[in-house]
This record gives sequence, C-alpha cells and structure tokens, in this order.
Amino acid sequence: MLTKRIIPCLDIKNGRTVKGINFLDLRDAGDPVELAAFYAKNGADELVFLDISATEEKRKTLANLVLQVAEKVNIPFTVGGGISSVEDVDVLLQCGADKVSINSSAVKRPELTNELSAKFGNQCIVVAIDAKQIHGEWIVHLVGGKKATKLNLFTWAKEVEKRGAGEILFTSMDHDGTKNGFANEALSRLSQELNIPIIASGGAGTIEHFSDAFTEGKADAALAASVFHFKEIAIPDLKNYLSSEEILVRK
Repeated sequence: MLTKRIIPCLDIKNGRTVKGINFLDLRDAGDPVELAAFYAKNGADELVFLDISATEEKRKTLANLVLQVAEKVNIPFTVGGGISSVEDVDVLLQCGADKVSINSSAVKRPELTNELSAKFGNQCIVVAIDAKQIHGEWIVHLVGGKKATKLNLFTWAKEVEKRGAGEILFTSMDHDGTKNGFANEALSRLSQELNIPIIASGGAGTIEHFSDAFTEGKADAALAASVFHFKEIAIPDLKNYLSSEEILVRK
C-alpha cells in the first residue's frame, strides 16, 4: 500500500482563506501564507490553494501569493483558480508551485489538459472535479458549483485521465462543509475505474472520516479545510490515529 497523504486546502477569496458549507456562507479563516507555514511545520504532506473567486470574477490566481508561499513552505503545493492556458501554468510553476489544478477551463476546452500534460508532464496536472448527485447521477458542476453541466463524474474523470491528468481532486458538493464524512462510494468507484491517484474532498468532520476515505473510499489522499483551519483536528493526532489503524502515513 502506498503512503496516504493528508492535504489541507486553503480556499482563497480576495487574498484571504475562507470556508463555507456546500460552497456557500463563506467565513474568514485567516491569512493563507501564515496558515501554509503552520501546516508545513505540523505534518501536512501537501497543500492545495484554490482561488475560488478567480473563475467567477475572471481574475488570474495571484502569482504573488505563490511566491510568498514558496518562501515559507518546504512541502509540495498545488495552485488552482482561473487557470486557462500554458502561459498561466508557466508563471505559477516559475513562482514556486509544484502542481496546478484546473477545473472549469478543462471542461470548457478539454484539450487544455492535453496541452498542459505535454508541456509540463502529467505529474504537475491535477484536474479538480466538483460534482453532486442529481436524480441519482453524479453530475459535474462549474464556477464554484453554481453551474451544472451534462457531464457524468465517472465518464469525465476517465476522459481527463486519458488526456493526461496526473491526479483527480474530487469534491462532493453534497458533502462539502457538512462534516458528515466523504463520498466514499463514489470515491471507491473512481479508484477502481482510474489508474491515477484520487484526492478525496468534501465532508471531513472527524478523524474516523479520514480512515473511512482511505479504507472504504480507496482514496490516495484526503483533503480538508475547516477541521484544520479552526483547530478541530490536529494533523499529528490524525496521523497517529491512522497509524494505529494500520493505514500508512508519512510521519
């Protein structure tokens, strides 16, 4: 079994870290650079920064933020939000990001995944997929979950894998911020149908939820925000628990 990764997610809006429930009712969670430095020192395996206003407000993810984070952390980090071209990715990687995450832009222009993978290697390319169940079917959504598509989660995930995605970051909008656990049934199916790592996102509320994501959901990594930002779960405690459950984690 490969080592499982714990990834704090920092949703950025107007330069601040925010967190909501079901993608709504955002509240301030602190300075992203300070939070990043804290997590890097306290056992996080990676970090993800998502500028949640970037696509909606047609802004580019701030390269300045990436520069500041790169100065403060010594673990890999992924940046997403408003990325729509090879040039966007080039800037972010040069500023110090290790990976980029694309979401709406990958749906609007599917060949973007091919272009980025060919230029930078698939190890740099994370495709984020926000989905929720509508009439029993997992449907992909865009623009921070505001716009439904006609894409099926599993069909779309398989397509982006073929196009060169190196990882899938799957967020269940139904579970996001609810702290009721991850969408383990969907995660398990993704893990079975794809050959690239799956990052679980949406629903973390207890340390047991992480264990379930790895055992029932077969996820390769688990991402969470509010339980880390508001000190409800400490990453060292989480990793000690997972180790006690015989789940391999990095110390």
